Amino acid sequence: MQISAIREAIAEAARAVVLPEGLAKLTCSGYVPDAVVAPHFFVAEYEQVFDRGMSRSLDELTFTTRVLVGRGDDKAAQKLLDAMLSGSGPASLKQTIELARGAPGEYALGGLADDLHVMRVQGYRWYEHASSTYVGAELMIKVIGEGNA
Repeated sequence: MQISAIREAIAEAARAVVLPEGLAKLTCSGYVPDAVVAPHFFVAEYEQVFDRGMSRSLDELTFTTRVLVGRGDDKAAQKLLDAMLSGSGPASLKQTIELARGAPGEYALGGLADDLHVMRVQGYRWYEHASSTYVGAELMIKVIGEGNA
């Protein structure tokens, strides 16, 4: 699997989130940005397990992604974050990103991986990023695919 391409594909999938009317559009990046235009989703660290299948047939990547929301109004920021962390709905990152799995029998992320799964949310808290404070959380995304691709 090509990690850089997968990072970009996850960010592209997240861009399809539909936030409530009157709010800024979600900005997304495949890498940790120097500066954030909130609300912002980005792919951060990852772990890789090689050789889940014989002959390099399957590797597993677990990406830590973050979503940060400006804290102009603490309650409104947390409500927006809650909507993006929900399991379903137009603002749900899980639902939106998992659309990139493709139809049954298709490869995920436009052919870059066999499958992906948004596994869990963790780290719901205040984050310091580039000298600014945001409310945010991490989404853990598992991606599996051919190890020798």
